Amino acid sequence: MSVVEINPVASIPEPSTPWKPTRRRRIVAVSSVAVSALLAAATVVFTGLAGIDGFALTFLLIYVGFTVVRTWNLSAKVRKDALIGVAIIAAAVLAFTPWLSIFGSLIIKGSKGFRPNFFVGDMRTTVPDDVLNLGGAGHAIVGSLMMVLNATIITLPLGILSGVYLTEVRGRLTFLVRFVVQSMSGVPSIVAGLFIYTTFVKFTNSFSGMAGSFALAVLMLPTVARTAEEVLKLVPDDLRSASYALGARQWRTSLMIVLPTVRTGLTTAAILGVARVIGETAPLLLTSLSNNSYVFNPMGGPVSSLPVYVFGQLQIGAEHAVDRAWTGALVLMLLVLILFTAARFLGGKDRR
Repeated sequence: MSVVEINPVASIPEPSTPWKPTRRRRIVAVSSVAVSALLAAATVVFTGLAGIDGFALTFLLIYVGFTVVRTWNLSAKVRKDALIGVAIIAAAVLAFTPWLSIFGSLIIKGSKGFRPNFFVGDMRTTVPDDVLNLGGAGHAIVGSLMMVLNATIITLPLGILSGVYLTEVRGRLTFLVRFVVQSMSGVPSIVAGLFIYTTFVKFTNSFSGMAGSFALAVLMLPTVARTAEEVLKLVPDDLRSASYALGARQWRTSLMIVLPTVRTGLTTAAILGVARVIGETAPLLLTSLSNNSYVFNPMGGPVSSLPVYVFGQLQIGAEHAVDRAWTGALVLMLLVLILFTAARFLGGKDRR
């Protein structure tokens, strides 16, 4: 009796990937895109359509036609899937185009004044129409960082405590606290500035950076509190039950178990709060006002900020003033990016 040897490797079937496009399909797709772009460009040149909008509309119509022709001999399901794919890609491009346009405009127009003196100089001895080598917005950058930092110090503990009260304590005032937080989230920024103006600025009889910090804190608090509440809801009840079973009290469980578990989420809450207020202009016009020099004391009088600096330069309208405004907007965007990156790095550093 003969023994037949079976190769175990040869008997294992290889998984098929019918969803993976073949080389021929990739070539056809790239060729369709290239031909559609060429025909759209020719249509824009020889017809009344003009600009990027006309090109985009013509390209979309031609590519849809190519898709229909390419899938005409296939099943209706394949043809419908291809058309839906084109519609999804077109919607994604339409959604991201305004954002990319804004970011591109910031880089192109803001790079004119992107010089070292812009980050360290001030406007004490510089008029807005002077050349870009003179003056700068260092005082506005310092003022913005100082007010946002003070607002974060005020808001973060209050927001986290509000989230803990709503999710862990659940006392009698839960409905009232949630109602107040939700109501504050819809308050216009100018109202927050007016509130601080009537309660703090008129009381101290002076505009100041601390007044601006209070106005920003009013706007930050609902964002931080609501985000902290949603993050704390994600903590499994098993962790709380295990802590209670070991004899820990509720405050110790919240402090030692719940909050460290969602530290990254709380960092995200702080990031969202900073993003909410760092570009605000209206409340600062009523609280911190503006200044042309460095001010490091939060109670030392009016303090400049980047949004107010950009607003003031645009109001002047001179050529170099507008260039400074664009550069200030670009620096503001970069400042937000740096803060986000640093917060993400610090929030995700501990992997326990």
